Amino acid sequence: MPVDPYIVLLLGTVGLAALLPASGTGADVASGASKAAIAFLFFLYGARLSTREALDGLKHWRLHTVVLACTFVVFPLLGLAARGLVPALLTQPLYQGLLFLTLVPSTIQSSIAFTSIARGNVSAAICAGSFSSLVGIVLTPLLAAALLGRDVGGFSADSLVGIVLQLLVPFLAGQVLRPWIGGFITRHRKSLGLVDRGSILLVVYTAFSEGMVQGIWHRVSPLRLAGLMAVEAVLLAVMLALTWYGSKALRFSRQDRIAIQFAGSKKSLAAGLPMASVLFGAHASLAVLPLMLFHQMQLMVCAVIAKRRSHDPREDVTAQPPAGGSRTAAGTGTRSG
Repeated sequence: MPVDPYIVLLLGTVGLAALLPASGTGADVASGASKAAIAFLFFLYGARLSTREALDGLKHWRLHTVVLACTFVVFPLLGLAARGLVPALLTQPLYQGLLFLTLVPSTIQSSIAFTSIARGNVSAAICAGSFSSLVGIVLTPLLAAALLGRDVGGFSADSLVGIVLQLLVPFLAGQVLRPWIGGFITRHRKSLGLVDRGSILLVVYTAFSEGMVQGIWHRVSPLRLAGLMAVEAVLLAVMLALTWYGSKALRFSRQDRIAIQFAGSKKSLAAGLPMASVLFGAHASLAVLPLMLFHQMQLMVCAVIAKRRSHDPREDVTAQPPAGGSRTAAGTGTRSG
């Protein structure tokens, strides 16, 4: 596969943070800018979700139940099972990051884009990703507090309020203002897509800069990183198989199975990064390393799967996605979320 330019940018951002980490006043400025960028990103998510798409998606309540169960039940159970790999394959800090990865909500944009490419149920994918993100704003911190316990040193009621204010409130504001700004958002979709990618790059730089200042990178060896990537490859393969064959056993249509597979097997970097910065504080850079690696892995693997699904026979396709669905997904890209 050709190398995704955005993956190169992410790696370059990590390298920049290693060479020129933000510190002192610069760190404060970068932290404030990253919080504002993520808030604006979720504002755009809210502004993009039309009422029609939401109503179309709500009809598929069984599908959303399956996606939420995969995201917040099956994923965490697999994360807890991985505890047996410590210390033989994973260090305790890397395991904490892996477990946090399993608690993060699903993606929005890449789920939509891959579902559209594979000719799946686009409206259901739009709502599945959005619902997962909204539920995760509250559920992810609570699960992190319950499963990670004292390792999540920054968790408190104030932390939960901070996450809600940074993610949920902008999303709802975007929904409220959509009747007035929806047309502008649609016309400038490609330009605003740069905000998605830029927001994540800024948060990555801030988190890894803090890690460099704290001097924690000596705790991760190349061998441990290789072990982490192997564990994440197995985790992704298991979830892709469970969502595809499990939804078949539940008698979902091909279109719905595609939406379930892409929305139920992926994790959101855009939502996970700000949550980790609040929950883990100074150790956020090491905590989000598994999420960053998994994010890139899921994009590359799901891109291949979506392309192959697009050539599948249309044996049980009874209808096309709702008008505007494919058009909505096509403009989102696969590089964020």
